[in-house]
Amino acid sequence: MRKIVTLVTTLAVALLAVPAGALPASAHNVLVSSNPAEGDELDTAPTEVVLTFDQPVQDADVNEVAVTGPHGDAWAEGTVEVDGTTVTAPLRPLGPEGEYVIGYRVLSADGHPVSKEIRFTLTSPGPGEASGAPDSAAPDRGAAGQDPAQAGQPGGDADSDQGNDQAATDDDSSGVPVWVWLGGAAVLLVAGLVVALRMGRSQD
Repeated sequence: MRKIVTLVTTLAVALLAVPAGALPASAHNVLVSSNPAEGDELDTAPTEVVLTFDQPVQDADVNEVAVTGPHGDAWAEGTVEVDGTTVTAPLRPLGPEGEYVIGYRVLSADGHPVSKEIRFTLTSPGPGEASGAPDSAAPDRGAAGQDPAQAGQPGGDADSDQGNDQAATDDDSSGVPVWVWLGGAAVLLVAGLVVALRMGRSQD
């Protein structure tokens, strides 16, 4: 009888451990490092922005990196490249000294967009000239109050909301709810106990 009870207990523990391993990961990507880094003071202008995350970034058209200069000019140009956990965005030669703001918006491994701003200072003027136009991926934050990392398409806020809704839908359909696993484990546990009790009585 004791052997049967031990067997059932072991089975129950194993079944209860299944949901934790079977559920899909849902944590958003986290920025591990960047070049330039937050608060950097550089006397030589960087030629690109490199962002490194803790998980692979999805290679999607929604990935954006914008760099805004001291006077609101755009300095990012070219295509954003994704290589596993690394995102790289080329820059045109920077110009005036002062604070530059990197704004990014990328698609996490779990399907949700993440965004953030990184600030660095150029202490010596670079050879670049201001374009006189704001970054298309980072419109004026003034009246609209938009984050450069959340812009880049017409109707920035609306598109962001639609993207979040779609990502949430995808995420909801990507795994079996926890209660299903717990319910199944409970049913199997009860069935195992019933069988064990019957076997014990028959042996008596």
